[in-house]
Amino acid sequence: MRVVAVIPARGGSKGVPNKNIRPVGGVPLVGRSIIAALESETVGGVYVSTDDVGIAAVSTAFGASVIQRPAEISGDTASSEAALLHALDHMPEQPDVLVFLQCTSPFTTPAQIDAVVRKLIATDADCCFAAAEDHGFLWQENGEDAVGVNHDHTQPRKRRQELTPTYRETGSIYALRVTAFREKQQRFCGKTVLAVVDQAPLEIDTPDELRWCDAIAWTRKENVPLKPRLEAIKALVFDFDGVMTDDHVTVSETGEESVRCSRSDGMGITLLKEKGLKLFILSKEKNPVVLARAKKLGIPAQNSTDSKLPALQAWAAENGVSLSEIAYMGNDVNDVEVMGQVGLAIAPADAHPSAKAVAHYITAKDGGKGAVREVCDWW
Repeated sequence: MRVVAVIPARGGSKGVPNKNIRPVGGVPLVGRSIIAALESETVGGVYVSTDDVGIAAVSTAFGASVIQRPAEISGDTASSEAALLHALDHMPEQPDVLVFLQCTSPFTTPAQIDAVVRKLIATDADCCFAAAEDHGFLWQENGEDAVGVNHDHTQPRKRRQELTPTYRETGSIYALRVTAFREKQQRFCGKTVLAVVDQAPLEIDTPDELRWCDAIAWTRKENVPLKPRLEAIKALVFDFDGVMTDDHVTVSETGEESVRCSRSDGMGITLLKEKGLKLFILSKEKNPVVLARAKKLGIPAQNSTDSKLPALQAWAAENGVSLSEIAYMGNDVNDVEVMGQVGLAIAPADAHPSAKAVAHYITAKDGGKGAVREVCDWW
């Protein structure tokens, strides 16, 4: 069967501005969903339906095909089903199964996607959705009275494990037979089954929920979504100012300039050199401090570089690596072109918004304050 995933991701979110490209654990929400779909065993293509240029750029950077969604189905009241049907109409080839992913569920995994698709196929269902077992005591109101829904509150209290199992939609994954979905034009389009996933329903609709999910991701020290990209990386290239420094300069009365670097970053680079990864500093800064710091670290560097992409292409050719095998860490507008061409683009937490917009990963630390070490510790 031909299975494709569609991720509706419109712009204009009011509760959390730019929600679909906000980072959780350093990775944009839409990017997390794209990676999960690309790494699943059952999905053969990934599409993002969006009306937003920024979301489209991030989606393309993560490897998805973009379907431009028209304004009439991009407003607050537009349904996800409308976006899915529009996406089907604009695919080069019709799939048998459509996997609907919501990028506001940040912890979707490839295994969960595969479980939903396989349950759909194994049961010959028209719709299968991800669900989590709910052990709670549910109630509803009957007039002024509270009445137990999944338990008889007039009887002695049962233990949670004695309740009849109930399941809650996670809201993250739906697999739909395309023929049935086109006919009914709603996600629950016929025989419906659920696939139980071991994950609480976490959806981001408010700033607090974004902060909670981001905290969870960092607590896990999670860079799992980036593992496939990391495996292909053979070289790590750094900008200097704002990456290896805190982007400040001290000027003496004689005009001499000095910058501040992190010893922790330096130790990270020392450890990474021992693992055989090629390292390089590529900077626009003319101050010889760039070359002095590189010499101290024992890695090559090039400064006074106005056009970084040609310089990086030349260095890559000399060192036998392709741009897709390079991770580049930049923080400002002059890094954006390069970041859009490499296999893994990284920005410090305090980078310029233009650099963060094209980054595959945004560090928890600021430039010159441990951001480089954070990246070095991945390997």
